[in-house]
Amino acid sequence: MRNFLKIILFLSLFFSFSYAQKVYRLKMATTWTSTQSPLFDTALHMAKLAQELSNGELKIRVDASNKHKAPFGVLDMVKGGQYDLAHTASYYWKGKDIATLPFTSMPFGLTAPEQYAWFYEGGGLELMQKIYAKHKILSFPGGNTGVQMGGWFRKEIKSLDDLKGLKMRIPGFAGEIMAKLGVQVTNIAGGELYTSLERHTIDALEWVGPSMDINMGFHKVAPYYYTGWHEPASEMQFIVNKRVFDKLPKHLQIVLTSAMKLAAYDMYIQNYDMNATAWQKMKKEYPNIQVKTFPKKVMDAMKKANKELRAEMSAKSPEIKEVLDSQDAYMKKIREWSKMSDYLYLKDNI
Repeated sequence: MRNFLKIILFLSLFFSFSYAQKVYRLKMATTWTSTQSPLFDTALHMAKLAQELSNGELKIRVDASNKHKAPFGVLDMVKGGQYDLAHTASYYWKGKDIATLPFTSMPFGLTAPEQYAWFYEGGGLELMQKIYAKHKILSFPGGNTGVQMGGWFRKEIKSLDDLKGLKMRIPGFAGEIMAKLGVQVTNIAGGELYTSLERHTIDALEWVGPSMDINMGFHKVAPYYYTGWHEPASEMQFIVNKRVFDKLPKHLQIVLTSAMKLAAYDMYIQNYDMNATAWQKMKKEYPNIQVKTFPKKVMDAMKKANKELRAEMSAKSPEIKEVLDSQDAYMKKIREWSKMSDYLYLKDNI
């Protein structure tokens, strides 16, 4: 009898372990520090959604850049297998692969709703997977900042001459455009920006928008706040090691992609509200802030430089030409509706 009970106990333990739910544990790196809201929040939110939607089968550990110490190394870390996925932005990889640049945002390009439509209905997502396939990585939209502001300036920009010799922090493709117009472009670490602006090391800088600018304090030392042109729809990205993704059961692949899609749009909503809230606080506490739009001659020169630089890139890379052509074609289609709907509604009601 005693031996029989032992057998029953053994079998019950065996079957309980056999049918226990398997948990898939992944590691995600971010380009952001743990204090960079809503960017880091979005990575955490996605991990939480994935765990909840999978009923605990999928658990993702999120490491901020102040832990892994390589904010702009996450692509290589995911590619190499040190991390399974990452939350970052595609235009950081233009030095490795210029065709990755347009998946974040392009000057004078698509707005956030237009860009989401391009990704999910206009072939943008398929193009992104094609570009990233050679890196053995899958890439998905990861949250949008909407239109980013054109920057904080110590002095008003009245003409092209005011840009010549101006020292400005503005990275990426927008920086190349500004450099073509005579700006002395520099890239300074985020933690040094306020001091650099305050001490006249730089004359102007571009960051994001009120939601993220307010904590940096730029509005305290540079009263001219220019409207955006260079990043009308800055989309972050989730990147996933393809080998890791392919090993997940099909239902968990669906859970993961669904969690990424939901977290991405949640970031857009959150950041839109944060911008509005932060702007109300800024203008109340610092009524000397002047919102400005670059003069037409300056904007025309920016557009001309943008067109020339895009042509140069396209001539060198058939892949980026394919992406840019796709965005241009989709914008031609959707912009007419954007004008009929949002633009004319706002124009007639402001």
